[in-house]
Amino acid sequence: MTVSRTICLGFIAVILVGTLLLGLPISTADGSWGSFITSLFTSTSAVCVTGLVVVDTGTYFSFVGQVFIILLIQVGGLGYMTATTFLLLLLGRRFGLREKIAIQQSLDRQGMSGVVQLVKSIIAMTLIIELTGTFAMMPVFIPQFGWPGGIWMSLFHSISAFNNAGFGLLPDNLISYATSIPINLVIPLLIIFGGIGYQVIMELYLWARDRLTGSKECLLFPLNFKIAVSTTLFLLVTATIGLFFIEFTNPGTLGNFNLGEKALVAWFQAVVPRTAGFNSIDYGKMTTAGLFFTILLMFIGANPGGTGGGIKTTTFRILFSTTKAVLQGKDEVLCYQRQIPQDLVLKAVGVVFGSMSTVVLSTILIALTDPQIDFIRVLFESVSAFATVGLSTGITASVSTLGKLVLVATMYVGRVGVLLLMSALLGDPNPTSVHYPEENLLIG
Repeated sequence: MTVSRTICLGFIAVILVGTLLLGLPISTADGSWGSFITSLFTSTSAVCVTGLVVVDTGTYFSFVGQVFIILLIQVGGLGYMTATTFLLLLLGRRFGLREKIAIQQSLDRQGMSGVVQLVKSIIAMTLIIELTGTFAMMPVFIPQFGWPGGIWMSLFHSISAFNNAGFGLLPDNLISYATSIPINLVIPLLIIFGGIGYQVIMELYLWARDRLTGSKECLLFPLNFKIAVSTTLFLLVTATIGLFFIEFTNPGTLGNFNLGEKALVAWFQAVVPRTAGFNSIDYGKMTTAGLFFTILLMFIGANPGGTGGGIKTTTFRILFSTTKAVLQGKDEVLCYQRQIPQDLVLKAVGVVFGSMSTVVLSTILIALTDPQIDFIRVLFESVSAFATVGLSTGITASVSTLGKLVLVATMYVGRVGVLLLMSALLGDPNPTSVHYPEENLLIG
């Protein structure tokens, strides 16, 4: 039982427990036993913080069922090992070397020093941000749903947004709040903070603390922070401008809004492909160009160490820098005057190739099980599932049972990660002292 197998099997265990809980009569609004496929799909979507749904969450599930969903989202967003570590800390259990290695690998952290303290910081940070988002949205939801309903709506959407899940309790998701400034600010900020990574938030907090307290110590941001922040800002700006002009005249999306509202709605749609499946427009009415542009954004995804999916911004940046080095005739991959190690370049190539293979296989299988659905919509659904985004053109509920099972498997692979899953299946690599001779071949 390797560390990678422990993590992968842990996610499966949580999904199965969630399937059982969501299928209970207390979890459904009508008090009947829930469908196995519906429970499995919803549990997988919640644990993998995706947001794809085959039923309306707000009407199909009871309050108890919604509580189960939000707990599954929280466990999935924190990660299996982080959530397990927190529970063991509450029980007062000490951690051995094996547990620390598992936590270090699940958080994609260099070194094992201070991993338990890091978990405590992650839990505290999560609670603070989610409660802040809840209070910020209460003035919007309480006037419409009353105090109990408004508080629950605010808490549910805050947890769902920070964990980049995209689950909503309204039938139209957030379309009715498309021009609401508070919603268009709070939800995107929660998504960005959740997807940018815990390590980046901690470094930003330490930098701000030093500036406010007048500390003479100068915090030097590591390369990971610089790449994560700069790439995120670039994608947000590019996506906002791109969607603004692509959907500008489309009456089904931005066409009926005034200029300021178009910019606000475009901003919201630029943030949510970062793996949070909220939507304030009907993606089923989006143009083919808009859908394909969104597919690219979803495939890139969020930052490593956060609650989002995709190939991650660092992988995208490494491949971009590698391509730039090749075109310039250089044999070193540089980024912010730092050389990227060759093993990271190889890892990035492996992540992209494995991710593309998963999406291609998922798309082909769904196209075979549901040939009546347009290809672009099938591709959109597959990428959304793999990148744990949750955006949909409205075909999720109409996909066949086999197609739903394909999406379940795709969401799982996207959440645990291609490399981690392959490590779990194949086992840890054995070191070897055998080196083979090099030989050139034609490329390009």
